Parts: sequence; structure tokens; C-alpha cells
Amino acid sequence: MEWQPDQETSDLIRHLALQNSLQYDGKGQAGSVISRIMGNRADLRQYGKFIAPLVAKAVAEANLKAQNDGLESIEKILEEEAPKLLERKVQKRREGLPELPNLNGRKPVLRFAPNPNGPLSFGHSRGLVINGEYAKNLGGELILRFDDTDTTVKPPMLEAYESIPVQQEWLCGFPAHRIVIASERMEQYHQHAKKMIDGGFGYVCTCSAEAFKEHRVSMTECPCRDNNVETNLNRWMKMNDPEGYQPGDAVLRVKTDMTLKNPALRDWPAARIQTNAHPRVGNRWRVWPLLDFQSAVEDYLQGVTHIIRGKDLMDSTRKQTLLYSHFGWQYPETIYWGRVKVHEFGAFSTSQMKKDIESGKFSDWDDPRLPTLSALSRRGIRPEALRAFWIELGLTQKDIAVPLSTLYSHNTKAIDINAPRLAFVRNAFPIYLEGDFPKEGLIQSHSDTEMPPRQFSIDQGVWIEEEDSGKPLRLKDLCDIDENGRVESIDRSDKRSVVHWVAGGEPSKLTIASGQDLVTVEGILESNSYPVGTIVQLERIGYAIIEKNGLLMVHD
Repeated sequence: MEWQPDQETSDLIRHLALQNSLQYDGKGQAGSVISRIMGNRADLRQYGKFIAPLVAKAVAEANLKAQNDGLESIEKILEEEAPKLLERKVQKRREGLPELPNLNGRKPVLRFAPNPNGPLSFGHSRGLVINGEYAKNLGGELILRFDDTDTTVKPPMLEAYESIPVQQEWLCGFPAHRIVIASERMEQYHQHAKKMIDGGFGYVCTCSAEAFKEHRVSMTECPCRDNNVETNLNRWMKMNDPEGYQPGDAVLRVKTDMTLKNPALRDWPAARIQTNAHPRVGNRWRVWPLLDFQSAVEDYLQGVTHIIRGKDLMDSTRKQTLLYSHFGWQYPETIYWGRVKVHEFGAFSTSQMKKDIESGKFSDWDDPRLPTLSALSRRGIRPEALRAFWIELGLTQKDIAVPLSTLYSHNTKAIDINAPRLAFVRNAFPIYLEGDFPKEGLIQSHSDTEMPPRQFSIDQGVWIEEEDSGKPLRLKDLCDIDENGRVESIDRSDKRSVVHWVAGGEPSKLTIASGQDLVTVEGILESNSYPVGTIVQLERIGYAIIEKNGLLMVHD
């Protein structure tokens, strides 16, 4: 089959080749152009084998023109022939977060709403950082809201009410402007539940879960849907009566449309009976709102202007938008992000971490193997590093995977300038020095700061790492020695390996979190008077934080 492009297709190939070359500074790629053509022109896909060499030729010509005549020449052609393609010119990397849409002169009100069934984790930090940065930079408000109305599946943990505000302030750099606890605002949710019933868009359903599932799948209305307001109010009272309905007997539903394309939106549940005691309010309440209902009502009552959350909660937005429409409310502007996977953290859930702590697998919530904020803080991860990490990733809806080293690079920038240098000799091996060498002296604590120097005093020998023994070495900032410890030169005389060393020192240990294991390395630590909590850079090893009983590895 022979095929020749028409003029429109020829122009498309040429213009896209020019645009691609402009976008990539005269180094356009044919594959990228072919992908755009095939993605936008389904009718051309059958002619791929003919189009590919045409594209290759056009891209080569465009790159040559960019080389010979400059990128301005390509830009001029596109300006005259295909100006719309200039909109896809090379995009400069955005610094910081994008602008919040539709502020319309308002100060934004944002919220971070964790379930206090445990402390905050690395996953929570994204929501805190993003919402906190917008609130701070735009003079808005950040609401810390405890969505704690689930007493059955994810029951709240009392200590979390105290730890989470502390962790929020640590990470954001400022305290939340408001703290809202859902379990203390149950009157509001009950009032709005009654308004739903009175308004005819809420009803109490007594169908079993299995029976209602059949209605949802078949897109048919359940018999409860047609009950009048009086019947539904009586059923609502019965839900709240200890002598009335029992858990599972009845739920309050939001009346939507049983023929909606998305099954999750069809008459979704708003409240249910829970008889488990709540750790804050006990058994005062019997009917508890489900999260989508409670969150929607609270967002309205608190005046939230923007909701920023994961795209996995798009169905929640759809449900809540239907509810807002019933009440005549304006739904907040909503922005989504995609999933970020950090391979090194693996799969952790709060409930599983709690079980593992109780079983003794982990010491506590700050165990360095866990991805909790308390564990990250203990390991020396700075809040400014976490903020930089999430801001750099931005608000893309793409699912991405990043190595933990990306966070570590931000943390290095945060800690290095204040991290004094120390020597820690692993698997210490004694070297007895022979010859003339400085018995006392000073060594820099940090090459880029005015930290006071480290003092050393050598009696007869030093400690080095066992793997360094038995060969000529340069003892860093001291002298060259042969394989037997004989001093050959004070100044560096050749390119032999430079190693760190300790004179005197104290026995210590370095603990390293490796996956779900803790590895302990014994050694000799250079004498120092730094307090617990000081982050130091260990020569040739990496950063570590001083703990009461030794050192804990931060990262390399």
C-alpha cells in the first residue's frame, strides 16, 4: 500500500518537528513527535510506517536549522504559520506551588483532617505541607480538624489528640489557626441530618446491606426511599433510641439518583449506629456521621474555600457535591494530587504499626524503622526538608515513585551547615605509631563555618577501621604511615588512601535502620561534649544524631 500525506498532514509533521526542536533547545526527538501525531490523529495510525521516516527527516531539518540559524528562527516560523504551538514552548520549572484557583480576592481557608487513630506519618506530611504553605503564603487559615467519628473500624487514640498538634506545628513552622474536633460537634451533624429528612433529601433505610447492594447494582429504588418525612423522622428517633434500632438495622441515606453512572453515588450513607464508646465523649451519642457527610458539613460550617487532597478521594467530592446541591451551598474549590510511592517505606498502616508495637516488633511510634513523623524527627529529618520535598513534587495528579534519597538530599541542605564533623571508627583496630608526628593539635570541625576546632591528643597510637589496616595510609590531617604504622611524612606525599582515625575516644555504637531491621555497629567515637540531639557528620560514613546510648544514623 502506497500512501502520501496531504498538505495538512505535511504541515502538521513539519510544524510539530519545529515545535519539538524549539522545546528541547535544538535537540528534538522524532519519537516524541510521532507520539503526538498518533495521539491526536487516529486516522493516521494505520500509516505509521510511512509517517515515521517523514517525521525523522523533519526533526533532523528542524534541529539543523536551530543549530545554524538559532532557536529564534524556528520561533519566527511558528509565530507566522502555527502560533498556537508556541504555547507548548519549553516550560520553565516552577518554583514553589502553583497559584490557588478562584480565590477572587479571598483569603484561603484550608484544612488538614486526620483521623486521630495514631500519630502522623510521612504520608500525612504531604497534606500538612501543601495546605500549610498555601495558608502561610497567602495570609489564609489552616484548620486542623480531627475526623474522629469512627469508633468501630478506626477508633481514636487519646494521645493522638495531643501529639498531632505538636507535630503539625513542628512540620508547618506555625500552629494551626483553628483546631476542630468532630466528636465535640455532634449536635451540628444531627441538626443537618434532620434538615435532610425535613427537606426530603434524606431518609432512614432499614434494608440489609446485601439487599441495598442489589438495589444499587440493579439501579432500583429501595422501598424505604418513598417514606414520608414523618416516617423518616420517627425512624431517625428510633436510631437514636437505645431500645430502638441496633447497629446494622438502619442507616441514614442521602437521596441522590439510583440511576447515576457511578454506583458509589447512588443514595450513599450519611450516618449509622455505633455503640462502641468514644474515648472523648463516651456513650453520649448513638448515631454517628460517616466521614463523607461529617466532612462535607464541617467544611461548610468552617468556611473552607479550597480542599487539596489525593485523587483517590474524587468520589468523596462527587458525593459531597450532591449533598451541597441539596442544601444550596457552594462547594469549595478542589485540587487533587496523585499517589507518591517511596519504595524504602514499603506498606505501613497505622493499625498494623500499632499491633507491631504492642507485640514488641517495634519499640514505639518513634522507632527509626517506622515512617511516622516522630520517627523521622528522631532520625534527624528536618521539617524544612520535608517541606522542600513535597513542594518540589507539587500537585501533579500523576502517580510517581521517588527514592528516599530525594528527601535525604533536601535534608542534607538543611543540616550540613550546622553539623560538626566527628570521627567514628567502626570495628576499631589499634595502630601504634612510630616516628615523629604531632602529639597534640587541632582539626577543623567544619570547613564552611566558624565552629571551634576539635582538639586531639595522641599518646602512642590511634584507632582506625580494621578494613583499613595492613597498608600504607594517610591519617587525615595528621601524617602518612606505612603498613606497620611507621610515620613516613607529615605532609601528604602521594595518593595513598586517606582514612579517618580516633585518638583515645570512647566506645560507642551506631544504630542503622535498614528496612524493618536495626543494625548496630560497635566502634570508637571521637571524644566530644555535644548534647543529645546534635546531628553530626561522621567522617566517611554520613550524618548521625547523638542519642543517650550512642548514635543513630540519619543518612549518608
